[in-house]
Amino acid sequence: MSDSPPSDTPARPGSSGLSIAGFSMVLSGFVAFMGIITAEVLYPNYSTRQDISDLGSTRPPDPIIHEPSATIFNSTMLLTGALVLVAAYFVYRTVDRRGFPVALAIFGASIFGVGVFPGNVTPWHGLFALLTFFTGGITAILSSRVVSRPFSVLCGLFGGISLLVLVSVFFYGLVIRGPHPLAFLGSGGIERWVVYPLVLWILAFGGYLLGTADTTLRRSTQ
Repeated sequence: MSDSPPSDTPARPGSSGLSIAGFSMVLSGFVAFMGIITAEVLYPNYSTRQDISDLGSTRPPDPIIHEPSATIFNSTMLLTGALVLVAAYFVYRTVDRRGFPVALAIFGASIFGVGVFPGNVTPWHGLFALLTFFTGGITAILSSRVVSRPFSVLCGLFGGISLLVLVSVFFYGLVIRGPHPLAFLGSGGIERWVVYPLVLWILAFGGYLLGTADTTLRRSTQ
C-alpha cells in the first residue's frame, strides 16, 4: 500500500491567496520597470536627469507631451497600481497584521492616481506622486514585520533608503536651503533613488510571497 498522499489533498488556507498576491506583485514590478524604460527610449532626447513623470507630461505652464511615451507611461502607472491593489486585497485576506495590507492598498491607489493625473494636471499629479513615494517607503518598512530574516532586513533597507532620500530633499530645500548632496544627478536622478528601491522591493516581496505560498503548499501535501 502506498504511503503517498492523495493528489487532491487541500492546500493550507491562504496559500492560493499568497500565490495570487505574489504573482501580482512580481508582475507589477516588471510592468513598472519595463514600462518606464520603454517610455524613456521612445521619448526624444530624454535624459534620466529629467523627472520620471516628464514621460507622461511635463508640468505647466507649457506642458510637453510626447507620444507614444506619454500613453505608455500613464498606462504603466495604471496597470502597476491596479496590480498592487489586487495584491493588497489577497494579502489582507491572508496576513494577520492589518496595517501592512492597508498601507499596500494606499500605495497601489497612489500609483494608479499618478497614471490618472499626468504631470500637466496640477495639483493632483504632484499630490499622488508624493503620496506614492511616502506610502511606498512606509509600506516596504512595514513589510519587514510580516516576513522572516534575512529578507526583513532587505525590506527595511529598501524602504529606508527611499524615505531617507525623499525626506532629505525636503530637508535641504526647506531647512538648509542649499544644494542637495545628490544634486549632481539632477532632479530625475534623485527621484530614481526614491523610486527604484521601491520597484526592487515590489519584485523581491512578490517573489517572497510566491516562495512562501509554494512552501506552504508543498508542506501541506507531504
